[in-house]
Amino acid sequence: PTIRVAADFPDVAFEHCSGYKTAPNVGIYQTRFYEGAYLMGMLAGKRTKSNTLGYVAPFPIPEVIRNLNAFVLGARAVNPSASTKVVWINAWYDPANERDAAQALMNQGADVMYQNTDSPAIVQLAQSKGLWAIGQDSDMTRFGPNAHLSANVLNWGVYYVHKVRQKLAGQWKAEDTKWGMKEGIVQLAALGPSVSKEAAAALEERKGAILAGRFHPFSGPIADQNGKARVSAGQVVPESELWTMKWYVDGIVGKQP
Repeated sequence: PTIRVAADFPDVAFEHCSGYKTAPNVGIYQTRFYEGAYLMGMLAGKRTKSNTLGYVAPFPIPEVIRNLNAFVLGARAVNPSASTKVVWINAWYDPANERDAAQALMNQGADVMYQNTDSPAIVQLAQSKGLWAIGQDSDMTRFGPNAHLSANVLNWGVYYVHKVRQKLAGQWKAEDTKWGMKEGIVQLAALGPSVSKEAAAALEERKGAILAGRFHPFSGPIADQNGKARVSAGQVVPESELWTMKWYVDGIVGKQP
């Protein structure tokens, strides 16, 4: 739809979030949200007592699978015994279904919850159950002061200001932009009281390595859910595959939808 409308207004600059088609007047942009997801996985892996993590997911598209995989890789980097169970709800925002999915995961032993959905229902449930949760897209601390470990947050304004300045200077052009923590678009909420000093130190060290370009969350060795080697030691997932990811990493319980 963006491409079709843009063709009718060639003098207007369009920006399409998560888009995959460009035109002379249509730019696309995504974020390296998986950087934050990896770090949230580290917090979950350090916090869990059951070694079972829960993940409430919206739609089985590469963006979400990429974040899920990064979360699992982060968790297993600090706790190789940790596994993650997933419930797909086919919605970005549905508090009732998010809560039901989280409850189902908790019933299966998950004691730390993460989400790629947008409501605070999961954090609220974790608070009421004396468990832990990680927010998504916004700082959800107020919905679970004791349960909330942190949140993976996007500051879209960083990108929007950049593109508006380009336009005002007559320098705007259609680009495929993918920004992350280094550019300030992917941010983390403050750490909650349940995060240990050890976990906080490990997170800060790895965060610093990501910011400095010394570490990539999809660094090998990585095996998929079936045990097949996907990335060798010293290598990273190729950029083209990263943005079209359709496979689960080792450590995820259950089949892909």
